[in-house]
Amino acid sequence: MTVPAEPSPPPVVHFATSPDRYRHWTFQVDGAVATVTLRVDEHGGLVPGYELKMNSYDLGVDIELYDIVQRLRFEHPEVKAVVLTGGLDRMFCAGANIRMLAQSSHAWKVNFCKFTNETRNGIEDATEHSGQTWIAALNGTAAGGGYELALACDQIVLVDDGSSAVSLPEVPLLGVLPGTGGLTRVVDKRHVRRDRADMFATKSEGFRGGTAVEWGLVDATVPRNAFAAEVARLAGEAVASSGRPPGAEGVTLTPLDRKDEGDLITYPYLSARIDRANHVVEITVAGPHDAPPAAAAVSAQGADYWPLAVTRALDDLILHLRTNEPDLGIWVLRAAGDPERVLAYDAQLRELAGDWFVNEVRHYYKRTLKRLDVTSRSLIAVIEPGTAFAGLLAELALAADRQYMLEGVYEDRDDDAVPATIRLSPSNDGDFPMGNGLSRLQSRFWGNEHDLEAVRGKIGEPLDAVAAQELGLVTMALDDIDFEDELRIVLEERASLSPDALTGMEANHRFVGPETLETKIFGRLTAWQNWIFIRPNASGPDGALRRYGSGRKGDYDLERV
Repeated sequence: MTVPAEPSPPPVVHFATSPDRYRHWTFQVDGAVATVTLRVDEHGGLVPGYELKMNSYDLGVDIELYDIVQRLRFEHPEVKAVVLTGGLDRMFCAGANIRMLAQSSHAWKVNFCKFTNETRNGIEDATEHSGQTWIAALNGTAAGGGYELALACDQIVLVDDGSSAVSLPEVPLLGVLPGTGGLTRVVDKRHVRRDRADMFATKSEGFRGGTAVEWGLVDATVPRNAFAAEVARLAGEAVASSGRPPGAEGVTLTPLDRKDEGDLITYPYLSARIDRANHVVEITVAGPHDAPPAAAAVSAQGADYWPLAVTRALDDLILHLRTNEPDLGIWVLRAAGDPERVLAYDAQLRELAGDWFVNEVRHYYKRTLKRLDVTSRSLIAVIEPGTAFAGLLAELALAADRQYMLEGVYEDRDDDAVPATIRLSPSNDGDFPMGNGLSRLQSRFWGNEHDLEAVRGKIGEPLDAVAAQELGLVTMALDDIDFEDELRIVLEERASLSPDALTGMEANHRFVGPETLETKIFGRLTAWQNWIFIRPNASGPDGALRRYGSGRKGDYDLERV
């Protein structure tokens, strides 16, 4: 009897890349306009087992796109419009590769969809906050994730050649949903009428020409001989309306200085120590070594500017742990260093918010915190003597599911230790909003305006454990007799609970209040889409994903659940 081979472990995914390593994308800068072109290397899949035909994509393709979005924002302040187009004849992008999805584990699909969602949100953020307007120039058909990529752009122009169309064929062909925000953006962003959206999402071939324009699926369709001129016209309008500064010099995103030494990962201002036996990773963010540079010298520090260096490291670590270390379900967050220096940088970020470079740093930190918010891990903040949870770093504690603070000091340790305090700044009251549009303080005290105002009244003051607990800023304040034992019990208890139930519980608690495009995509669409992905109708042996390309339709269980 032949014993089935054990499935190969997923590869270690590295999210850091650079233009000289791209296999699927190119971008060219011509004055104030950048052109980003997708020409996928069919044999360049991140893992074996599929070919990336018809400009379909996998995680590796999207890692490169994320890098492009970042580099355009930081390295090219002269760019005011970004034209996104395809490099194949009559094909913009066929979306996520179906063979890749069919062979991937559920966890891989979840992380893939989450990362691609975040990248598309980053494109929208660049248009809204960086003065870099993205324009989708669909030189051919945009199907599934390809159309979802176009939906992230501010404007969509489709070539009118009698065959090119836009479509979301996941429901009729694959038994799943458009998982990177397609359904939500069609109705919430492009305001397509509900009945038309229903028809569109169940018509596998989609729509083209005048119907696509009338329904709002695209902004214009243009004959091929006039296509380039129309795209150039739109890019020119975007350039004229942009607030990007003339003559600014870009900041190079140099390679990250990351060291992996067994179960220890270190960056200049960040470390992560892994405890596999207990499914815990201890993450410590370090404050700056020096005072902030003079205002005129901020951009000269480039990637070494402390808030940017911390953000890049945290971004990379979140992506690494989320994708490559799924068994580490508990992240313990600490901040160490001089809180006064942290607050000095915090104040500088507010004072220089109008500077293009500082603006990019602020929004990058905001997006990284949002990535933390939607990460399916238990987040526990530990606040001890030597803490630097102040200002922008206090956002990490506020992002946690629980906060434990030591009252006083450890009596049997450093005699020079002073009790921990946390200090909020005005940045905690709105500079780094969550996906729901609220600050983490507003989310924490949602529906309790009196408590929120009490905390606002203490902004700028150092708050010891007793004060922080009275204000509701920490979950528990304990003296050194009980602190370590209580923390150990908390972590052991957390590790004993169902990770599936915890993921659902945490996501529900983190996002209170109003629903936005982002919360719908992450909270509603992705949850349903990933549940649908594991149903037999999609992923079973006779499901639509498995049978795709065979000429046989999926064999559906018609019972509604």
